[in-house]
Amino acid sequence: MNAYGTVRRIYVRPPHADAFAAWQAYGWHTEPDVEAATEEHAAFVEALRSHVDDVVVGTTPVPGDPDAVYTFDPTLVTDAGVIPLLPGKEGRRDEPAIVATELANAGCRILPPLTAPATAEGGDMFFLDERTLLVGIGYRTNAETVEQLRPRLAEQGVDVLAFDLPHYHGPAECLHLMSFISMLDADLAVVFLPMMPVRLVQLLAARGIALVEVPEAEFLSMGPNVLSLGPRRAIAVEGNPVTRRRMEAAGVDVTTYAGAHISLNGDGGPTCLTRPLVRD
Repeated sequence: MNAYGTVRRIYVRPPHADAFAAWQAYGWHTEPDVEAATEEHAAFVEALRSHVDDVVVGTTPVPGDPDAVYTFDPTLVTDAGVIPLLPGKEGRRDEPAIVATELANAGCRILPPLTAPATAEGGDMFFLDERTLLVGIGYRTNAETVEQLRPRLAEQGVDVLAFDLPHYHGPAECLHLMSFISMLDADLAVVFLPMMPVRLVQLLAARGIALVEVPEAEFLSMGPNVLSLGPRRAIAVEGNPVTRRRMEAAGVDVTTYAGAHISLNGDGGPTCLTRPLVRD
């Protein structure tokens, strides 16, 4: 698995109206407009279908959990199968089992889940390449997760490299590893450099990975949260014109979608809204 190959199969979950009642408890910025959010998500899925052969749509509600629309977080997809995680955000603890059931019904192999005291969310981990998983240690994903993942992924020939995340605004807000880095190709990433761990910056340089830098004005509007649909093909939330121009100057074909209601309001960009299941 990697984070930049051509996506052949991807999993999404539409928002459920009843879950939005808990928007304040889950840290959404304003009361969601259910109709607008539903329409935005439907348009986003159609945009994916124009690029991806197989879009798997989950339909099982997660009662009272508006974050369930962010399908990247409950699992880790590996070449051997899907590992259900254990979210650090307690309100999301019902998601992994529901997502695992839906993915099993879609034909995915489900592996044993992480167990307490590990806590882990998918947004804190991604494959730098087929042999390297990066994990951010912070308020949602802890060091025990790394201890559990290392021997399991070693069986697949994968190294797990961990990096401490910045405190930023503290545990009440969501800061994932992928809040400030997304892969665009094997040798290209889009990043918000001020948030990057020094050792991660050094690793990328050592691997020959060039950086598209996001300006500070476009960090909070999800400039670094970009979903690679294939090498130098990406989808990003509308706005962030400087970041888009910089990606295009690096040879990236960028598609955008309207995400005011499903992305900016809940702090979940296109990588959060999707879980790629198969990449070339």
